[in-house]
Amino acid sequence: MIGLYVHIPFCPSLKCPYCDFYSVPFNPELAYSYSQAVIRNLKEYNDSFDTVYFGGGTPSLMPWEITQILAKAHCELNCEITIESNPGGLSTGDLIMLKNSGVNRISIGVQSFSDSELYYIGRNHTAETAINSIRLAYDSGFFNISADLMLGIPYQTADSVKRSIDMLGKLPLTHVSAYMLKIEPNTPFSSKPPVLPDEDTVADIYLTAANELEKLGFLQYEVSNFAKPGFECKHNLKYWKSETYLGIGAGAHSYYFGERFYVTKDIKGFIDSHTQQTIPIGSEADEASAFADYAMLKLRLTEGLTYKECQRFGIGRAELEKRLLNIPEGHVTIDADRIYLTKKGFLLSNSIIAKIIYE
Repeated sequence: MIGLYVHIPFCPSLKCPYCDFYSVPFNPELAYSYSQAVIRNLKEYNDSFDTVYFGGGTPSLMPWEITQILAKAHCELNCEITIESNPGGLSTGDLIMLKNSGVNRISIGVQSFSDSELYYIGRNHTAETAINSIRLAYDSGFFNISADLMLGIPYQTADSVKRSIDMLGKLPLTHVSAYMLKIEPNTPFSSKPPVLPDEDTVADIYLTAANELEKLGFLQYEVSNFAKPGFECKHNLKYWKSETYLGIGAGAHSYYFGERFYVTKDIKGFIDSHTQQTIPIGSEADEASAFADYAMLKLRLTEGLTYKECQRFGIGRAELEKRLLNIPEGHVTIDADRIYLTKKGFLLSNSIIAKIIYE
């Protein structure tokens, strides 16, 4: 089955200082024209989808337009349909309209339940607003609610993260995405870096978050994602398992029947073109490159990478285990049929995965 990602590149007037996703200030007329271009592209591809994900940007700025897009999308029975939202970004009327259109999963950008931490990362909501938004979504009929939690942010400690997670445990949530803050190029944080916790504190923060979330029944299934049993994000799993998904919208990426491509970051160009203009990223003709892409994504999952999967790319078990020799003990687990990273391994995932893929 095919997943659909729709990029909504509009935000309130200011972007968060850490964000490098493509977006511009919200404009109602431009947003309407953009939604019509999305619908036009859906007709061109004419696929059926078993997951749909509206990301951004801030999709919750366009609830009416999203209902119009879904009215034209071919969604399978029991399709998982997710919308990202900022705390305070949706009213009861908006939520009910989205629910009636088929949206059945909402991801809310909480980031922290500490008002001071929210201030230091440039968020314009409070902890109370985030709490009220989660409860409002639940009262409006959403029973699959995810919250984003940001780790390693200015002045954060393991104790403050534990307090945020204690609050998450009191709310009707089924999923938590706990992301490490990364300073991206060409963002306000890159030109004026904030004061961040040191490396040891960040490690303590991450391990504390993972352990405390699991105590509350949120089981880790990916480097940054935790879910109650049965509530893993089906759409995002398509990315990590290299399954087929189509991206529509300026800046959207696709892995569409073996080909990776992206759409240019140009809202006007997307609106004016009959069919979105795509740029190829690469081909699976290069076996080494194909293995690198596949293994990099699968090793983000707690289920890891099986030896059988590696054999598809001409990598035998002996070769794979040889690449693991220089990895510190306690970071990778080797089972009878697979290898997977531990919580400590996830902290160094980029360097460990690079050793497995390239050495």
